[in-house]
Amino acid sequence: MCNDYERHIEWAAYEKALAEAGLGTTSAAGPADLTPADDVRVGALAPIIVASGNAVELAPMRWGFTPQRAGGPPVFNFKSENRDFTGSRRCLIPASAFFEFTGKASPKTKWRFDLADSPVFAVAGLWREDDKGPAFTMLTTSPGPDVAPYHDRQIVVLPPARWGEWLYLAAPDPALVAPLPAGSLTVRIARQGKDPVPAELVP
Repeated sequence: MCNDYERHIEWAAYEKALAEAGLGTTSAAGPADLTPADDVRVGALAPIIVASGNAVELAPMRWGFTPQRAGGPPVFNFKSENRDFTGSRRCLIPASAFFEFTGKASPKTKWRFDLADSPVFAVAGLWREDDKGPAFTMLTTSPGPDVAPYHDRQIVVLPPARWGEWLYLAAPDPALVAPLPAGSLTVRIARQGKDPVPAELVP
């Protein structure tokens, strides 16, 4: 499941995405609050979009809820099917791409997925305060046609136009957490792994 994503988002593209979503900002945030990152991994501190009244703000949070049992892994992915999120603390994780991995031998082949018609998207997420401070997790769903050849689950990818629908969710909407239609995501090899790539996976 997704444990690595990329954040290379021009500030102008972020502002354009907010405008497309019909969202304003409450803070004097700027490019320094959305620093670029080749690989954001579980446990990292990352800027997250949260609702603030009728607008939004960027808030730094840790990726992964503290596990309920001692010694357990952080909860960095959260299954979305058959759940009602209307009473939850929802957030958006801004990203330019996410990664999945195939192969058995290490290093595995690393695949990069991005939104075909936008330089920025958001992953639907949840956030909470725990004993280590504010943290977020990413929602997952069944894989769409663009991801299914590479993994049996995927994160919930939201184009900018749907950001506000998630943040200000008024009623359960299964379509919001459903995978995108075929062709919505583009895929390429970000790193060739040790094992040969099956021909059916080559874009």
